Amino acid sequence: MYSKAKIPRNTTQPCNWSIDQLPGLSPQDRTKLKGVGIKTTGQLLQTASTPQLRQALANQLQIKTQYVNKWVALADLARLPGIGSQYCGLVLHAGVCSVNQLAQTPIHRLHQQILRLQVTMMQRKDLCPQVDQVASWIKQARDLAEKHEL
Repeated sequence: MYSKAKIPRNTTQPCNWSIDQLPGLSPQDRTKLKGVGIKTTGQLLQTASTPQLRQALANQLQIKTQYVNKWVALADLARLPGIGSQYCGLVLHAGVCSVNQLAQTPIHRLHQQILRLQVTMMQRKDLCPQVDQVASWIKQARDLAEKHEL
């Protein structure tokens, strides 16, 4: 009797980007983060994993906590391979602040929010990701949620 090899149901692996690739950080902010040993998005997420740690990091960098919160949200969304550093800012500006929230967002609602944002800000409907691409982001977010890697 042969046993079937178990194939993992979800294969989404979180990405870890250089802090230089995260949008929304000024060169000075990147230098400050590197100065305290934060060189990747994974290190940022680990260092600022709780509200208290985000406040401590903001104090250490001598900046407002809201900036650290934004960077953490971007780094969290960038963990998804389909979003990465390319789309994390767009998804955040569309109103999704975390992978957990993305996992619970209806596909068509998010697509409509992104489309509205692209048309309003860029006057370019053609730059909006397709529905199937948005669906893949949400699937990846759900995969990570199942693996408890949020």
